[in-house]
Amino acid sequence: MFRFLPWKFIVQRAARAYGMADPALWLARIRSFAQPSEVAEPIELLRAGVLFHARGIVNTKAIQHNLDWVWPYWVERQFDPEDTSFIPRAFSFSHVNLTHRNWTAIGLPELSIYPIVDPRGLITPIQDGWSIDFWLIDSRGRMLIPSRLHDEAVCQRLQLEGGLTVATTVRQHGLELRTEAAVLAAEGQPAVVVSVEAASASGGELVVAVRPYNPEGVQFIDRIESRPAQDGWRVNDRLEVIADRPADRLLASDYARGDVFGWLVDADGRALDVNEQAATTCKVGMATAAGVFKFGGSRTDLRLRIPLQRELAELGNAGAFDPRVTWQASRACAATLSLPDDRLSFLYDAAVQTLILFSADDIVPGPYTYRRFWFRDACLMMNAMLAIGLIDRCRRAVQRFPDRQMRNGYFRSQEGEWDSNGQVLWILDRLVALSGEPLPGSLMAAVGKAVSWIDRKRVRSDGEPLHAGLLPAGFSAEHLGPNDHYYWDDFWSEAGLRAASRLYQRLGRIGDAAAARAKANDLRLAIDRSIQRIPAWRALGGIPASPHRRIDAGAVGSLVADYPLQLYPPAAPRIMATVEALLRRCFLHGGFFQDMIHSGINAYLTLDIAQTLLRAGDARCQNLVESVARFASPTGQWPEAIHPHSGGGCMGDGQHGWAAAEWVMMIRNLFIREEGDGLIVGSGLFDQWLQPGEELGFGPTPTPWGAATIAIRTSATTAEVTIKLRPTGTTSQAPPPAVRVALPGFRVVDCAPINEPVYVDRLPGGQSRAPLQSPCAYVGEVRS
Repeated sequence: MFRFLPWKFIVQRAARAYGMADPALWLARIRSFAQPSEVAEPIELLRAGVLFHARGIVNTKAIQHNLDWVWPYWVERQFDPEDTSFIPRAFSFSHVNLTHRNWTAIGLPELSIYPIVDPRGLITPIQDGWSIDFWLIDSRGRMLIPSRLHDEAVCQRLQLEGGLTVATTVRQHGLELRTEAAVLAAEGQPAVVVSVEAASASGGELVVAVRPYNPEGVQFIDRIESRPAQDGWRVNDRLEVIADRPADRLLASDYARGDVFGWLVDADGRALDVNEQAATTCKVGMATAAGVFKFGGSRTDLRLRIPLQRELAELGNAGAFDPRVTWQASRACAATLSLPDDRLSFLYDAAVQTLILFSADDIVPGPYTYRRFWFRDACLMMNAMLAIGLIDRCRRAVQRFPDRQMRNGYFRSQEGEWDSNGQVLWILDRLVALSGEPLPGSLMAAVGKAVSWIDRKRVRSDGEPLHAGLLPAGFSAEHLGPNDHYYWDDFWSEAGLRAASRLYQRLGRIGDAAAARAKANDLRLAIDRSIQRIPAWRALGGIPASPHRRIDAGAVGSLVADYPLQLYPPAAPRIMATVEALLRRCFLHGGFFQDMIHSGINAYLTLDIAQTLLRAGDARCQNLVESVARFASPTGQWPEAIHPHSGGGCMGDGQHGWAAAEWVMMIRNLFIREEGDGLIVGSGLFDQWLQPGEELGFGPTPTPWGAATIAIRTSATTAEVTIKLRPTGTTSQAPPPAVRVALPGFRVVDCAPINEPVYVDRLPGGQSRAPLQSPCAYVGEVRS
């Protein structure tokens, strides 16, 4: 019935009555920038955007009028006019974190609750919740407030030994505050556990503060009350903060009386004589509280616990949480790295930990902003997980895929994105190829429906030859631009159809295999025909994001045809022309700067380009890898996009799972990568790692021929390379691969033996294999 109502007329009349612009006209103008599509904007992104800016509007009302409060690190920086992170607020209707979207998740391998810690040690125990901060006041009234300190006063590290702990140390004026935050399972129940150490030569007060915000901004606290033992707080009648001893003072305040921070000391640094208040209710939702723990010596310590059993119960999968599964056990099957570079080794270990953490239940690309499922991110993260041996976690994840498939065969993450079917088919083939085990019947049934959906979805004829035979215009990956006929969707679909053909071929279903292969070939003809029809002035010899676009930052999506899909041979002219254009136009500080949406340096897209350079034998790959390592946070994480001046996150989640996955794949492929029907060993290793006397290693890493382990020992004249291959499942039936050993600065050895050492000679005079371009060309230049 609603379709018969004259909504457009009603809205236009209402707009005129209130002197407003006609929204229908403006929407039509906005949509004219994109190709016509059946879904203008995915409802899932609209919903997320509304929630994001709703908080931004609350931030607008709460923050700028109360800058005497203690705010989180990003606010202290972004609202400071003398800081490089400063953003004028002027006409911005919502104030959001655009300069320091950085945080690090803590947790357990089988627990899909992700408490986060910001760069100054602010702890947010539950999803999108309030936070806990720690302050120190000495006997003279000097205060140590972490969120107000500059980087040189702060040291934050991720500790991986025995678990997953974020340690934050801040120092100023002879005061020191150290926190270690982790999630532990005591008596089978998970809890955030924080160990706090405070040091002040003259003694002082350690303050545990409950704060109505998190790294995104304000998060309401309506009620706080103290526990009967005076050892902590109960917040919003829900979650408890429990200290290991009673506080000397408990203070609470509401919005009308201001931040509880203002009740601690006066302007001269003397402790204020304020009556204790054990509870408060705030109608605005900005209640604050502080527990004050006095100490007379030079040091004190405190242990804090925030139980999470209620959160676990509300997830609905409490029975799936097994507290006996340790980090050590979860990493036991993962490939290990031995490298004479501590920083890069740490980044690899941290990335592996991230992949395990974010696959506790549904695979999610982030612990906070992106804590939801997308096929795109999940499949690319699983590609890395498979490559390091986390096969069981991937198998568990794909078993849920049929439940997410619609009756018409569409694997839907969000409506209007057409890449997911190809991605699912591709990762299912990777799972079978690397595990050596067939898919269950339910997944094979889903394969057939997915193949049919791709074929039906193509645009057969609408009078526009540029996109004839391609997938429809859609939203695709949001960083490519407005709705369009993106080659990203088409390449994924082609790769998915070819993957389905291989899946059928292994099962002896020759007819189905041939049909899927024919569909893939027909789609490829349409793609090639479309690319050839693009005017030369637009294509510049490369592959734009769509047939209707020029070469711009969105063209990075078209490189998926090279990595990871390998639909083109290495160094294919169109692929390299696209890479060269991006290196000239879209690189800043050594990384790929994505102008569209992200407006920041993107770590995982930089690594994707590095993979294409690696496959082409181009030594510039190393520059990009080193740049991405430099962009990592002190805890070894990458946000989705990085602010070019603040160095902090400016888009998406502050800890991005896709970025971690691409780092893992980069390290793996530097050591060993699949190319056609063979393996290439060591082609991406850095020259400095291969100096005489070094030992390197990686593995075991699954390949279609079994799990491979690489060990390299160098001397002044040779390198001893051992490639061990352990068949698994049906991989034992595969003929042995052709193996090429191609260490930089050494002679190339083809048909290298397996399971025994091969000795390769150094090239005379310290020669290295010549790259296609100078190693420093373009990378790091100022963008034109």
